[in-house]
Amino acid sequence: MEVYRVWVVAARGRTAASVPRMLRGSVVTHRRRCGKPNCRCASGEELHQSVVLSYSVASRTKFVMLRADEVEAVRAATERFRAAKAQLEARADEGLAELIERRSRPD
Repeated sequence: MEVYRVWVVAARGRTAASVPRMLRGSVVTHRRRCGKPNCRCASGEELHQSVVLSYSVASRTKFVMLRADEVEAVRAATERFRAAKAQLEARADEGLAELIERRSRPD
């Protein structure tokens, strides 16, 4: 009887599980022409597509290309960020309202 060992190696050491829990940005699909005159995209009907994470740093928009196995995990991480930000904004608004209320009360 022969024994075979099977090694499972993730692509470049990364998996969809390695996506951070929260990410600031938006998952968008870029559609663009490649510039080659004989390509299918040259007519503008069938453009090349790539899914990216769009985010801004110092008022500049940046993009990170996403692999197909990362898209849903990154999308979920951006949704978690937006939910946490909304909760933080709500708590900050409550604190501001409380401060204003205290100031308006006569001592």
